[in-house]
Amino acid sequence: MGLGLLASRTLRSTSSKLLTTNPKSTILRTIVSTPDLHKPDAAAEPAAPEPDLPKRTPIAGARVHFPNPDDVIEVFVDGYPVKIPKGMTVLQACSVAGVDIPRFCYHDRLSIAGNCRMCLVEVEKSPKPVASCAMPALPGMKIKTDTPIAKKAREGVMEFLLMNHPLDCPICDQGGECDLQDQSMAFGSDRGRFTETKRSVVDKNLGPLVKTVMTRCIQCTRCVRFATEIAGVQDLGMLGRGSGEEIGTYVEKLMTSELSGNVIDICPVGALTSKPFAFKARNWELKGTETIDVTDAVGSNIRIDSRGPEVMRIVPRLNEDINEEWISDKTRFCYDGLKRQRLNDPMIRDNDGRFKPVSWHDALAVVAEVIHQVKPEEIVGVAGKLSDAESMMLLKDFLNKMGSNNIWCEGNGKNVNADLRSGYLLNSGISGLEKADCFLLVGTQVKCSSKILNCGN
Repeated sequence: MGLGLLASRTLRSTSSKLLTTNPKSTILRTIVSTPDLHKPDAAAEPAAPEPDLPKRTPIAGARVHFPNPDDVIEVFVDGYPVKIPKGMTVLQACSVAGVDIPRFCYHDRLSIAGNCRMCLVEVEKSPKPVASCAMPALPGMKIKTDTPIAKKAREGVMEFLLMNHPLDCPICDQGGECDLQDQSMAFGSDRGRFTETKRSVVDKNLGPLVKTVMTRCIQCTRCVRFATEIAGVQDLGMLGRGSGEEIGTYVEKLMTSELSGNVIDICPVGALTSKPFAFKARNWELKGTETIDVTDAVGSNIRIDSRGPEVMRIVPRLNEDINEEWISDKTRFCYDGLKRQRLNDPMIRDNDGRFKPVSWHDALAVVAEVIHQVKPEEIVGVAGKLSDAESMMLLKDFLNKMGSNNIWCEGNGKNVNADLRSGYLLNSGISGLEKADCFLLVGTQVKCSSKILNCGN
């Protein structure tokens, strides 16, 4: 006789004894039938209207464009419905819904890497938190960003990121504008459980513009993707595996791109900072002035940070139609000429062909000697386009005293017809260059003259 048959007989005898000995202990289960559920029209009846939720403002002015109305899907972020086009990620949907998701490796203009795992959120019917930067949004997806599971996951990720990160905040140039500082305060725990010795990484020499402290690196690979996708150079890469993983150059070489300074802006920690700006000032000491770059014809939007009368640094401003959020190294570091290697004294070339500083009296004596050796009608004065009216008036009076009336202004010649808009505009704006069929460059090299146009995107 099998064990299953013995067990069934035992249970039957036990249940019959319970029913005969104590009928009051009989357990009755009532089944209630709901006739409304059997109606065929019950599923088609509209559900109860949801309560009106306050309208949220997208993060950083995020805008959504629907090229095809049929590709619109609706997702729910913390219960708030959001309509987005197909193909957007969960992180982008959260930004449209006004929820700021922490991130280190994700950047709007770079490819998705999914390295840092800081953007973990909870998705309904998902067994574990998902990386929102790499997860495509699906119709009807319910995303939860403020649940205990998501908070605990972010605390764990932050604890791992800080495991090998040095406590360099008091001496780090990124202090005060560091993403790791901000997100550690907002999403991290108040203590760490790692007591092992932190690892150290040898600093790399990327040139005279970018300072490296690679022990602070968290391997987000933003700089690697920028160099490859935007600057178009294969200078940086990820080397090693596991605890020996680090970012550097494949061979010992400098970063020679004309856009290398942009890795300073996109680095979320203090691993890549400005070498000329090192230990000069803190960001809360600076006053920002929004202006336009004049070192080339692109007109990049920049912000000049100054302390008192001294220009300390130049950083880019966002402008989607011109420079997006990149600037060239010439624009970023041109302020160096305002403070160093200035011509404070007049200089005269001596007999061996070298310039030597002299006093203003000696310099003007040489000028007067040369002027008296030429005829008055051979003297010509040229005023630049940026000269003020007072200076040009003094130049005119000086030439008239010398007996000359030859006064020229820079740019004299055929005047551009400014009556029609097409007379002073090109065929396309800078933002339309990506859609152009071909380019005709005459006597110029864009890589040197307008470096920002050489970006990969």
